[in-house]
Amino acid sequence: MTRYLGLVLLLSPLPAFAAPADLCDAAAEQAAAESGVPLALMRAVTRVETGRNNAPWPWTLNVDGQGYWFDSAEDAVAAAEKAVAQGTEQVDVGCFQLNLRWHGARFADLSDMIDPMANARHAARFLTELHVETGDWRDAAAAYHSRTPELGEAYLTRLEAAHTADPLTLPDPPAAPRDNGYPLLLAGQAGAAGSIVPQGRAMTPLIGAP
Repeated sequence: MTRYLGLVLLLSPLPAFAAPADLCDAAAEQAAAESGVPLALMRAVTRVETGRNNAPWPWTLNVDGQGYWFDSAEDAVAAAEKAVAQGTEQVDVGCFQLNLRWHGARFADLSDMIDPMANARHAARFLTELHVETGDWRDAAAAYHSRTPELGEAYLTRLEAAHTADPLTLPDPPAAPRDNGYPLLLAGQAGAAGSIVPQGRAMTPLIGAP
C-alpha cells in the first residue's frame, strides 16, 4: 500500500493532499508554465469565475446563470449530469468555468472536465488561441468571457479587481493573428455569470501591452 501511494504521489500533476481551495491555483501555475499564458491572468480568471471567500473553488458549476459551489467533484458532476438530463444547455464547469456546450467534446466526460489540471490546461489553450487571434492579452481575456464589447470590458474590470500578484510580464513578441479554433463564445454569450464573482481590490495592472 505504501509503495502504491508513493507511485500515485510521483505521477500526480497536483499535490495529492492539497486543500480544494488550493487546487485551482496549483493548476493555473502549471498550465501557465506549460503554455506561456501569464500566470497573473490565469489566477485572476479562476478567482472571478469561481471565487469563494477570495479564493477559487474547483467544484463550481454555473447552471443557466446561477453559480453553485459543491463540497466534492463527485457532487458537482452529479449535479451537472442532472442538469443536462433535464435539458439545460448552459452549464459552466470547474476552475475556469468551461462551457459544457462548447468545450465538452474536448473531454472524456464531466469528471475529466472538472479535473482542475485538465480544466486549466484547456482554459490556457483557449486563451492562447484568443491571444493569437487578437494579438493582445486584454482582448483575449475579454473574449474569454464574451465577444460583446461591453460585457468584455466589464469582465476586465473584475479581473483587475481580482489581481493581487506582482506586475505582469507578457510574452514577447505576440503571435500573428489567425482564425480562432475554439469558438466558445458567440456575440452576446458570456462564459460565466456574475453570481459567483468575489469581491476584490485593484492592485498592480493585470494586463499590459501585447
